Amino acid sequence: MVEEAILTIEEVAKYLRVSERTVYDWAQKGEIPSGKIGTAWRFKKSEIEQWVNDRLSTGRLNYHLHPVQMQAILSPDRILFLDHPAKRDALLTLAKNLATAPQIKNSQELTLEILRREDLMSTAIGRGIAIPHVRLPSITDLVMSVGISRVDIVDFNPLDDQPVRLLFMIAAAYNQHANYLQTLSYVSARLKNQKLRNDLLNAETTKEVYHLLAGDGDDL
Repeated sequence: MVEEAILTIEEVAKYLRVSERTVYDWAQKGEIPSGKIGTAWRFKKSEIEQWVNDRLSTGRLNYHLHPVQMQAILSPDRILFLDHPAKRDALLTLAKNLATAPQIKNSQELTLEILRREDLMSTAIGRGIAIPHVRLPSITDLVMSVGISRVDIVDFNPLDDQPVRLLFMIAAAYNQHANYLQTLSYVSARLKNQKLRNDLLNAETTKEVYHLLAGDGDDL
């Protein structure tokens, strides 16, 4: 049996890109899953990852928010208009598209992990948005595909019960903790903009979607 990875305050701070004092305060207040061994705080890595996912779903993962250069992780050919009312079909189509990126070296692993991750917990974060995401050793750099669904995807089970129409699939190398979390946070935060969401849904071409997301760098 594989032993559970245990992290120190320093390691959690580095992983989350916050100060050690911030992690200490969170632990003291019970805001982050933690335990004490003697006088030292310790953290289970799996619980920290779950905590990050929970905060992403509720829109509270927005610390140290810096602009993400969308042009570096997205291209027009990785934007699709989808017509699948079932999330599995939508995820499979988007994963197949993402696998065409040169950063993806194992398309089968990508697809399996995207589906496995979704089975563990829905990646719908509300407002009609889902952000399926994985980190894998076979990926060489962070990359993203975007799906604009023409129909409601009703089986993502979001907290607000709003059908998903916007999908942002993000894949990163296994050692890209900071960039991965930053991108998840950035996309989640910027998509709170209702005008941007409406413009994306009303876009008629993939070039229009790309311009909205990466054209001037201000909308997302």
